[in-house]
Amino acid sequence: MPLPKDLDPYADPRAFYGAELRRLREAAGLSQNELGERAFCSGTYIGLFEAGERRPQLEISRALDELLGSGEHLQRLCRLAQTSKVAGYFADAAELQRRASSIGSFTSMLVPGLLQTAACARALTRSAHPFAATDFIEGHVRTRMERASLLDSPTAPVLWVVIHEAGLLLPVGGRTVMAEQLSHLAEQAESRPRVVTQVLPFSAGAHPCLHASMTLMQFTDAPAVVYTEAAYNGQLVEEPLLVENYRSAYDLARAAALSPEASLDRIASAAKEFATR
Repeated sequence: MPLPKDLDPYADPRAFYGAELRRLREAAGLSQNELGERAFCSGTYIGLFEAGERRPQLEISRALDELLGSGEHLQRLCRLAQTSKVAGYFADAAELQRRASSIGSFTSMLVPGLLQTAACARALTRSAHPFAATDFIEGHVRTRMERASLLDSPTAPVLWVVIHEAGLLLPVGGRTVMAEQLSHLAEQAESRPRVVTQVLPFSAGAHPCLHASMTLMQFTDAPAVVYTEAAYNGQLVEEPLLVENYRSAYDLARAAALSPEASLDRIASAAKEFATR
């Protein structure tokens, strides 16, 4: 875990929150473990806040303010640090993706967000928010496209995607949009050496990953975490045993999937089917 002394408190609101938490904790004469025990969380979790590696939450900020006698200071900083372009439930996961050394993704019906085209992202956002204004929809699309720029970074993580064959056949946005999306998916896997795509075929049968989309993020200097998501909510899983269960399920999905080469052939075939219907 990065040391608090390495943190520039003026880098962003989250860093300032971390620096202030550390200042208040040390003024109270408490270690990270001692404060964590009193706040009913781990000392490691306190350390992650102080290092700016976790987005602060209002509930724990309220508890910390009470424990440290800081009024509503940390609560106000928390609200500032929570400002994000993405949905609140996804904000922590979005930040972790930027720091991950590898990202493993499984989706049962959809192409993962980092590999979506704008047209596909637009169709999916509209399906989840059918009555939303155009500005709202386009704002979500822009944010998703900005997130995809992560793959252009010199320090881009290895992105290993497993998508169920059903996700190649669902006509999201119509035939033309889906043909373009599948062609883009294949092109990304072919042109980016750090992107690997596999297709889990129908013949694989039932699989634990089918219950929800999941993203396994691994780091060089921190424990792995998992993010699961549905249309209107998501959950960051950090408990080691649960993370290991997800990792095992993901490894089994990769083992049961088509090879990367055969997967590209299947994706290309599905794209052609949409384009010629």
